[in-house]
Amino acid sequence: MNAEDLLDDDAPPVSPATGRPLTKRGEATRRRLLEAAEAVFAAQGYHEASIVKITEGAGIGLGTFYLYFDSKQSIFEALVLDLNRRVRHSMTEAMVGAGSRIEAERAGFAGFFRFTAQHPALYRVVREAEFVSPEVLRLHYTRIVEGYEAGLRSAQDSGDVDRALDPETTAWALMGMGELIGMRFLLWERGADGRPPAQLDPRVFAGMTRIIDNALAPRAEEDDA
Repeated sequence: MNAEDLLDDDAPPVSPATGRPLTKRGEATRRRLLEAAEAVFAAQGYHEASIVKITEGAGIGLGTFYLYFDSKQSIFEALVLDLNRRVRHSMTEAMVGAGSRIEAERAGFAGFFRFTAQHPALYRVVREAEFVSPEVLRLHYTRIVEGYEAGLRSAQDSGDVDRALDPETTAWALMGMGELIGMRFLLWERGADGRPPAQLDPRVFAGMTRIIDNALAPRAEEDDA
């Protein structure tokens, strides 16, 4: 799979067997396969997972799988991109109506943490992509950063964010912080019942957003000495 083949978020899914866009029924079947793949890859990892386990989880015949994906790697790559699309949608949806870029940052991270609490597979799948499909791993991160960087540039132009910041570096830094906070306090955390939390601890979220507020807040321009 080439990165060029993966760039269009809005392109309709195509059957590898026919080369044609899927019907509505076909899209629903493909969605069931992706949901089953999310559970199987999260529980067993890429190398222990199998197409048989995925089709069993989806309640779909083994032969039908190949109408939608041509290999275990192809469904894994599709899952990475599907999780990427959904987490970006969760963040974008959460940011609607924010009155400033800093408010949008808080809302966007809240959307990110809600999604990752519901889909912890995001962490294992994305980390395994480093070895299974490095090209798709890079695409996952750059898709997030490109929109992030554009938003920061726009906020700098309007005076909402410190103009001295480099938008690209800032976008990568904030994304990295969010990912590691989620890993530590959602993925690794366990309650008294041994289960992970359903949401990020408000204390942790408040501490993180304070750092973001301080980092992004506009500063008075200093006169050259």
